[in-house]
Amino acid sequence: MSFKATLPAFCTERDDCLPWPSPLPDLPLVAVDFDSGGLQDQDFEHCGVEMPSNLHRAVAKRKAEYLAGRLCAREALRKVIGVGAVPGTGEDRAPQWPTGSVGSITHSHGKAAAIVGAAPHYASVGLDMEHLMPDERALKLTGQVLTKAEQDRFGAALADTPGEFLTLAFSLKETLFKALYPLTLKRFYFEHAELLGWQADGTARLRLLTDLSEQWCCDRELDAQFVNRNGQILSLIAISNETSPDSF
Repeated sequence: MSFKATLPAFCTERDDCLPWPSPLPDLPLVAVDFDSGGLQDQDFEHCGVEMPSNLHRAVAKRKAEYLAGRLCAREALRKVIGVGAVPGTGEDRAPQWPTGSVGSITHSHGKAAAIVGAAPHYASVGLDMEHLMPDERALKLTGQVLTKAEQDRFGAALADTPGEFLTLAFSLKETLFKALYPLTLKRFYFEHAELLGWQADGTARLRLLTDLSEQWCCDRELDAQFVNRNGQILSLIAISNETSPDSF
């Protein structure tokens, strides 16, 4: 049965063939659009996905985000390891991926996506989706998202397209956290990483500004990719087991 045929009525399969600047092998992306207004609580049971206890009293939007994201993850896992498992939820609320796999889930404004890789090839992956924020809101959040050095470095972008640029920086840092947290189990925040540069072709580079572990220490740099499509930015960091940790 096709993925589309298994989706509940509140979800619609989305084109998942995104033009990453550097295509990555064996790292499928699965995405859906969803309308939380159409969610029924029985959709969880019908889809074979257990609703976490912390969602029982949550609003429909939060439930829909969780279920849509888990359905994407299950389909991505089926493509990678041949088993359509549903990632559990840890005490830290991070997804718990089946042995032999790594992955990341994201959702924003009625869209959800997941990406999964086989553990022999990838140590970790991070995926984040963000809807472009208005310029006015971006300017208010600049000091929370960017370090002083970043504000100086990217002053022209902040002046010309503050909403688009700050959304990109926000998404890239979120992606960095999603990629490194499973490896270090240490939380860090916007001020603990900086964007060194980005290119219009969808490539970017970030640097840690704090020590997370012996391997992932201050000044460690990583490459990232991003796509801006229809007013949404999707960012990706894939840490390979087959090459050095600061490359794709």
